[in-house]
Amino acid sequence: MAIEEARSQMTHRLIDSLYVEAMVLADEARAYFDRNGRDDRMALDPVVRVGFSCESLKVTTRLMHVIAWLLTQRAVEAGELTALQARKPARRLGEAAESDPGFLEQLPEAALHLVRSSSDLYARVRRLDEGSADVQPQPSPARSLLHRLERSF
Repeated sequence: MAIEEARSQMTHRLIDSLYVEAMVLADEARAYFDRNGRDDRMALDPVVRVGFSCESLKVTTRLMHVIAWLLTQRAVEAGELTALQARKPARRLGEAAESDPGFLEQLPEAALHLVRSSSDLYARVRRLDEGSADVQPQPSPARSLLHRLERSF
């Protein structure tokens, strides 16, 4: 039981840590692509400018898939979803387009940092999603106690 509790606590901390990382990165991406990166974008060749816009969409898509998956994991921990519901295809990590490494060399450094950071975060969460297909997350201890109390009365 102690091992399961420790594993559950570790999973909770990991999910929370990844969620904070994803939200901070999403805020950085929004700030850069919506405001701070305008000068960088306007300095690019028109064809590269279109690619820059496409990369900003890819970054946003990756982050939104990650955040949605993490929120699903939080819902399982809270007892709002079952592990079975969380493993349905609609609740798994969504597909995100990869960036062309050759094109990335043409991007400004700040944009390149966001693309690489979002790709790295997405890859880490993808490994967790793929590994969670066989693992049954533990229900919330508070919810279990609540259900036992409800059955008693």
